Amino acid sequence: MKHPSKHLSLAVILSASVAAGHAGAQEVAAAPAAKPDNEISFNAAVTSDYRYRGISQTRLKPALQGGADWVNNPTGFYAGTWLSTIKWVKDGGGDGSIEWDVYAGKRGEIAPGISYDVGGLGYVYPSNSLPTSANTFELYGQLGYGPATLKYSHSLTNLFGFADSKNSQYLDASVNQELAQGFILNLHVGHQKVRNNGGADYTDWKVGVTKDFGVATVALAYVDTNTESYIAPNGKNLGKSGVVLTVSKTF
Repeated sequence: MKHPSKHLSLAVILSASVAAGHAGAQEVAAAPAAKPDNEISFNAAVTSDYRYRGISQTRLKPALQGGADWVNNPTGFYAGTWLSTIKWVKDGGGDGSIEWDVYAGKRGEIAPGISYDVGGLGYVYPSNSLPTSANTFELYGQLGYGPATLKYSHSLTNLFGFADSKNSQYLDASVNQELAQGFILNLHVGHQKVRNNGGADYTDWKVGVTKDFGVATVALAYVDTNTESYIAPNGKNLGKSGVVLTVSKTF
C-alpha cells in the first residue's frame, strides 16, 4: 500500500546536488536544468518484509514491488500505479497474492515553505474472494513544512476487508531529515482507527535511515506497533517489532 507522495516503498527519499563551473578566475554556480512539463518514472524494489502502517502484508516475509509515476510539473497534478506481492489475503481465507494500487492527486505550495498534497488512492486485490472485499479507496490530504509532514487518510469504502468499516481514518506524522554524507533520517508515527471495529485500532511508529548510492537506494528501518490483533494463521503477530531492509531503484 504505497502512498503516492512517498514514491518509494516504505521510505521517503530526499536528495540535493550542487554543480559549479568556472568563468575566468571567478567560480559561478551552474544553473539547474529546467524540468520538462511532463515526467514519467518507474520504480522497482525488493523488501525483507512489506510493512504498511506497521502491519506486515507478507507474513513477515520478503516482497517484490514496482510501479510507474507521471507528474505534470507546471500544475502539480500526478498519477501512478504500483504493485506488490502479498500474503495477507490468503491468510484471511481469500485468494490472490497481488496488491495493485492506483492513485492521482495534486501537490504544490500554499505559501513559501508550506506544501500540500491531496488526492485519492485505490487499493485493488484481484480475485480476493473475501467475505467483505479487500478492495479499498481512500482520500488523503497532506501538509508539509521543511522535512516534516502531517497526513490524513479517510476511507470511502470498507477498509481492507473489515466489515462495516467505511469512514475509517488514519492520521500520521513524518520527518525525513537530511544528515551528513547523503543519509536521510526517517521518523514516522501514525494511528489507524477502523470504524466499528474498535479492537483493530492501533498506533504504529518507525525509525529508519535511507541513502541513495546511485546504483540503488537502501532503506533500513525499525518498525513497531502497539497491537496484537493482527495474527497470521501460523500464529505470528504481524504487528510485532522488526527491522526492515528495502533496496529500490527509480529510473
